[in-house]
Amino acid sequence: MSQHLPVVGPTESHPTGSHPEADPSIITIQKARLKDGHLSCEFTEQRTQQAPARAFALTCHEQAHPDLSHRLSRLVPHLCLLAEQLTETPDYWPDEAQEQPARFQSFTVTGFSLGKNESGVTLIGQRTLTGGKVLHLTGPYVSFDDDSEAAYPYAPLLEAELSKALAEVEAALRGKCTDYRQLDLFDGPLPTTADMPLLPLVAHS
Repeated sequence: MSQHLPVVGPTESHPTGSHPEADPSIITIQKARLKDGHLSCEFTEQRTQQAPARAFALTCHEQAHPDLSHRLSRLVPHLCLLAEQLTETPDYWPDEAQEQPARFQSFTVTGFSLGKNESGVTLIGQRTLTGGKVLHLTGPYVSFDDDSEAAYPYAPLLEAELSKALAEVEAALRGKCTDYRQLDLFDGPLPTTADMPLLPLVAHS
């Protein structure tokens, strides 16, 4: 039975050459970007709450699962408002089961950058112009703790949609990809550092 990887970063070899059964590690995502169908991500990982966090930058070789693209597309209406590309109308917000309305078709959310402790987010995306050129967009930082009059009025909705996108990013890090082929925890050899495109990040004080 295939399952998501319990630990994303490189681990010590198991004596039997297979994965020992383990509890899932704790992943904290900092940045995520989808380009040409491949996920790039910066994150920290802890084996347990008490263990020190290890920082990684990873680019997945497999094509991202459509669920991840779908969750990023649900952030498009927010980016359009935040970057002042569209004006809100009575029928602006699509239903959960609704396909993306035509007014959003030229927009894409390609990634996001999270504030400390997931207290806010900056959305990153692009707009394909009529002539085929691409306009790169970066929304202003949205704090989920801002109660001022200038706060983004749909921050709670954005936070809820972002949590679903984060769940898909974590699933991708643990092996969920286009054809849902995942690494078996018990039958296959343990991936080595060479098998996994992990680049340790330098910790900043």
